[in-house]
Amino acid sequence: MYEIQHVHFLGICGTAMGATAAALRERGFTVTGSDENVYPPMSTFLEEKGVTIASGYRAENLPANADLIVVGNAIKRGNPEVEAVLNRKLFYRSLPETLKEFFLRGRHNLVVTGTHGKTTTTSLLAWIFERAGLQPGYLIGGIPRNLGQGACLRDSKYFVIEGDEYDTAFFDKRSKFVHYLPELVIVNNIEFDHADIFGDISDIKLSFQRLLNIVPQSGLVLLNSDDANCVEIGKTCPAPIIEVGFSPNAANRIEDAVCDASGSRFKLFGAEFHLKINGNFNIRNAAMAVSAARFYGVPIPVIQEAVATFEGVKRRQEVRGERNGIKVIDDFGHHPTAIRETLAGLRRQYAGSRIWAVFEPRSNTTRRAVFQHELPAAFAQADGTILAKVAKLEQIPEAERLHPEQVVADIAATGKPAFYEPDVEQIIARLKGLAKPGDVVAIFSNGGFDNIHARLLAAL
Repeated sequence: MYEIQHVHFLGICGTAMGATAAALRERGFTVTGSDENVYPPMSTFLEEKGVTIASGYRAENLPANADLIVVGNAIKRGNPEVEAVLNRKLFYRSLPETLKEFFLRGRHNLVVTGTHGKTTTTSLLAWIFERAGLQPGYLIGGIPRNLGQGACLRDSKYFVIEGDEYDTAFFDKRSKFVHYLPELVIVNNIEFDHADIFGDISDIKLSFQRLLNIVPQSGLVLLNSDDANCVEIGKTCPAPIIEVGFSPNAANRIEDAVCDASGSRFKLFGAEFHLKINGNFNIRNAAMAVSAARFYGVPIPVIQEAVATFEGVKRRQEVRGERNGIKVIDDFGHHPTAIRETLAGLRRQYAGSRIWAVFEPRSNTTRRAVFQHELPAAFAQADGTILAKVAKLEQIPEAERLHPEQVVADIAATGKPAFYEPDVEQIIARLKGLAKPGDVVAIFSNGGFDNIHARLLAAL
């Protein structure tokens, strides 16, 4: 690679893009960037680091002396800066490729993957390493409460990174995680998701197999023993494998698992671990992180202390407030399995409370009819359900669209109240008539959902 001094980012205000840009600036590079959404806190964070940001995309934003253009995952053909990069034959790379060359090469990289639980597992693993004094670098698709930030790209022997199976860039349709030079890989679970880029579950399994194919013999793969798809992809893995889970076949078997109002506890390696967050899926997430930390020699007492003090991740079962005895919880869940498991955990945590579930179909998969029949069952643990309108419905071909009214009808057919309320104001009005002191309102969305949490609390 020829000498690089000036790096320009397209889509610089994304969490991972901004963190990478700031880290390169701290290493002495000249860094500039563009984005159509330039606003605090990322814009002020970057400006304080000495990064110049252009608002909007224009060909003239490209510095004449830029040595490398980093193209974000959200950037598409037709973007004026992309077209200028291609016409001028400039040197460009995706963010995962940039991370690999500048931050991951030569490190012990711990890559956490799976359809569900990536952010929580990555956050806990980074926290364990932090408490062990190992000063890890990390890049996480959320904000861990203990760490206060989702990215820390410091020089370290260890790098803990959330490995997304989504595609890398418009010019590279491989999953992001194949660029991360893994030494240890966690595969939490494998289900169908990302219907906009994967045709079926076999496509997704193939992508995970490609990741396992690049784990070295000196490394390790931790697989969910309770997930048939994980077990299947492990059969051809050339690297050492340890299965983790509740199954009797698991080498690292979770035992004596208990979930109650105080959180969760379980045994692994003959030691008991206490976790403030609830649910069997979070117990398995924690067992994965514990197993990874043991591989790198972190002592059991240190791991126990880190697990016990782990505060979770923002937007994962996060209590946003309470008004008149009604709790409002924010959760990022947008896949039927994640919704079902989160509701099951809330049911244990708030035993005796009525739970109202509110769901905005917003992901590229849930906006489609892929889970038309799975979604009603996902809300079985709720006492009542409200579905919002499908976000950006016009982007989905009519024949492929989810029908929220039918989801609501299918839930209502089980005897539980269910409502379709397309507007946030209507959702709030409905909840004001339904919710009573002692109830819990769990709001599921992977977006901002028109600030529904604060608006609902104000209305209550």
